[in-house]
Amino acid sequence: MSLSKFISSFNLLLSFALLILQAYTVFGDGPLFHFCSSPENFTSNGPYENNLNKLAGDLYIQTPQSGFGFGSSGQNPDQAYGLALCRGDVSSSDCKTCVAEASGEIRKRCPYNKAAIIDSFNQKTKELLTQLAKEAYATPKLYVSGDSKLGESDKLYGLVQCTRDLSNADCQKCLNGIIGELPSCCDGKEGGRVVSGSCNFRYEIYPFVNA
Repeated sequence: MSLSKFISSFNLLLSFALLILQAYTVFGDGPLFHFCSSPENFTSNGPYENNLNKLAGDLYIQTPQSGFGFGSSGQNPDQAYGLALCRGDVSSSDCKTCVAEASGEIRKRCPYNKAAIIDSFNQKTKELLTQLAKEAYATPKLYVSGDSKLGESDKLYGLVQCTRDLSNADCQKCLNGIIGELPSCCDGKEGGRVVSGSCNFRYEIYPFVNA
């Protein structure tokens, strides 16, 4: 399974105006960004919510078969429209998981909102860099490289490093800060790096560190 599968696996749209959801991984612990974009709300247990629930169920069944689902439920003014799209290289089981988890996530984060956006960045990348950071600031060189598995055969490779004038605590703070920039620097990319004055990270889907 390639890194791109983890980074950009799923798009879901559920809307009366437009309720948009993008979930980039079935392995994510949760989205790093969400935006509840409409001043319009719907009433709990009302006609719109009933239509939305039915639509979500329809997309959950329909989408994994081909990787794409589209439909509507109900009648105006309470009609809900929806679209779900999984990447072509995502398995039907992973697609099904994305539809279920992502549609539920945006409902939790934007309750009763008729338009919202949510993004889940590749949690595998963040998890690897975070683990490397924990190891790096405890070493004399303030440097660590490593890898993690992506599916059965692929790997994700990464390194983190701090300048040695930093204390362990300052190295930790610096690395945590730049890892937090992942969504803005590297969203949707199979490789990336951030370099600050005192620390840096890099990740790729191929080995790049000298043995």
